[in-house]
Amino acid sequence: MTETVIVGAGPYGLSIAAHFRSRGIPFRIFGRPMDSWLAHMPKGMMLKSDGFASNIYDPESKFTLKAFCADRRIEYADMGIPVRLETFGSYGVAFRDRMVPDLEEKMVVRLERLPDGFQLRLEDGEEIKARRVVLAVGITHFAHLPENLAHLPPEVFSHSYQHHDLARFKGRSVVVLGAGSSAIDLAGLLRDADADVQLVARASSLRFHTGPRAGKQRSLWQRLRHPDSGLGPGLRSRFFADGPALFHHLPERTRVDLVRTTLGPSAGWFVKDKVMGRVPLVLQHSVENAEIQNGKVHLHLRGADGSAREITSDHVIAGTGYKVDVGRLGFLEPSLRSKLKCVDGAPVLSSSFESSVPGLYFVGVAAANSFGPVMRFAFGASFAAKRLTRTMADSRSRNLAPFSASTMSTIVE
Repeated sequence: MTETVIVGAGPYGLSIAAHFRSRGIPFRIFGRPMDSWLAHMPKGMMLKSDGFASNIYDPESKFTLKAFCADRRIEYADMGIPVRLETFGSYGVAFRDRMVPDLEEKMVVRLERLPDGFQLRLEDGEEIKARRVVLAVGITHFAHLPENLAHLPPEVFSHSYQHHDLARFKGRSVVVLGAGSSAIDLAGLLRDADADVQLVARASSLRFHTGPRAGKQRSLWQRLRHPDSGLGPGLRSRFFADGPALFHHLPERTRVDLVRTTLGPSAGWFVKDKVMGRVPLVLQHSVENAEIQNGKVHLHLRGADGSAREITSDHVIAGTGYKVDVGRLGFLEPSLRSKLKCVDGAPVLSSSFESSVPGLYFVGVAAANSFGPVMRFAFGASFAAKRLTRTMADSRSRNLAPFSASTMSTIVE
């Protein structure tokens, strides 16, 4: 029986595997390296996170994004120079090659509970038994689509995660729904790809992060009041970035509300010029319904003032983000899924990331309600990897500890 299986090979899965490997903790890891980034985000995108907050984590912090960029002669700065999607994806693959060479690029298609652990079935038919399973499955299982548009066929309606190469939309009319980073980034990149794009959102305005600070070094008082962090400036962001263990001690409802309301819809400062003045905006409007006529989508909108409006388009893309719901993890066997204690669709986790099913762990965005908004970003992988490694190492030590004389005497008797 395999001791631990890691499912997923993004920043969290790779970081955890690198830590396990350094401590000699037996494991197998399955997944396509950096799949969410390389296959489900649009070419030309740039990360909102600063360079220093976009690492994948090995125990000795030897292979940072900064070191990778220096080796490849790629422009880099801890802050102020956006990290390109292509750079981050290539860095992740290089991290795999160096730190996690035993990654198996196979997908898990079924996971079920056994009396003494779990059984996993891979896409090639192989079946594996494991004592513990760490799910680092990322965001793509949790793409959120507006229910009132679910009846539209995939030829004319899709989610932003389905689009990596936008060249197919050249010369076509596209409506992007949403006011978050996914929607705003996508609208700007579609405009770059010569699509006839409009952005529709319920928000009254679009929000963008503050750009790099110019001028003199900030005073000590300014740095204390608005400290930098892996999630951006400010005391709250600093707490969320550096205090996931403390966050776990907050009352459950408080945690859920903070995750829901913190770091709301906004795009990077570097996207503003790609969108404002270039992409027509239809703000303060929500989609009531839609139908297809003559091969085109007719969207019926309702303004905040009650006015009606109709937009016709070749394709509609929902940039409406992601919502954790373990019910969307189709590879989980139903009886296992039913045993998971959840709040608002997200698993309830212990301080060691363990779910209500003993031996089953969740990290990344699925752990945000337990450990805070940092779990939605690569920056949170450091905490998750260290905490899980300590948990697994302690468990091995207990299981492998030599018998004491009194224990052996009891066994003999």
